[in-house]
Amino acid sequence: MNAYSHKPEGYECPFCRVVSGIERPNQGTKQRDIIYQNDYVTAFIASKWWVNNKGHVLVVPNRHFENIYELPAEYATEIHRAAQLTALAMKSTYGCDGISTRQHNEPAGNQDVWHYHLHVYPRYENDQLYLTKGYQTDPDERHLYAEKLRSWIRKNV
Repeated sequence: MNAYSHKPEGYECPFCRVVSGIERPNQGTKQRDIIYQNDYVTAFIASKWWVNNKGHVLVVPNRHFENIYELPAEYATEIHRAAQLTALAMKSTYGCDGISTRQHNEPAGNQDVWHYHLHVYPRYENDQLYLTKGYQTDPDERHLYAEKLRSWIRKNV
């Protein structure tokens, strides 16, 4: 039991759905958004984007861990391997100037999905990532970004 749990009673985890292959008929994550998956982690194009940082990726453990406090080291290692792979793929295919990673824990830490996840953002000169708001994307828009990253990863792993 996680002493720092904040998920509500009856919480249905959207990231567990992605990992298990269940899709909803809405704008949420689709299986074709997945760019990388192994026994420990799944990396996919996020359904929420920032206007100047399109195509950012979430890396999640395949098992449900709510936050960093309960994440086993072997999962943390795999998450960062996948994040590094994603960063290299973004640099090569997006032509971005840099990469930022972010991870949030508990409400005061801005966590809003109760499954550990690491954001990997493509960064551009003066992109104002931290000054802009996110918006929901269309699955067809995400597919183009997912295919670029998936293709690079297939060729380089």
